[in-house]
Amino acid sequence: MASKPSIIITQVEGFKFLIDFGEAFPALVSDEPEPIGREAGPSPEQLMIAGVSNCLCASLAFALGKFRQESGGVSAKASAQVARNAEQRLRIVGIDVEISLGAEAAQMPRIEQVLAQFERFCTVSESVKMGIPVAVSVTDSRGERLK
Repeated sequence: MASKPSIIITQVEGFKFLIDFGEAFPALVSDEPEPIGREAGPSPEQLMIAGVSNCLCASLAFALGKFRQESGGVSAKASAQVARNAEQRLRIVGIDVEISLGAEAAQMPRIEQVLAQFERFCTVSESVKMGIPVAVSVTDSRGERLK
């Protein structure tokens, strides 16, 4: 049976919300940026790109482990492109995730196999891609672009 992740979200005031993940994790405050919010926490857009990039990094870490590749760690920088649609409503129209590895590609002889498949294991980015383009790049510790 598939898992059913869930949260409880409660308005604190204005656009500030408390996100409750259950007893196992501390709650998180989210808020909209100024001028409508007070920036008391990450925005919903930031939470979305955090979920996408976290899942991609975890999938890459899993694939690196599966192929016994010492990556020296995985990190990422993510951003969203926000634009107005035909009704002039703001929408996320693209997400860019730049993943960096802590080791050089030459130290990972099976890196091509890892890169060929890791994205397909990411539940979040593969789901988001059904409606929003997600561009993923991977570089090694020297800054060499691998994907």
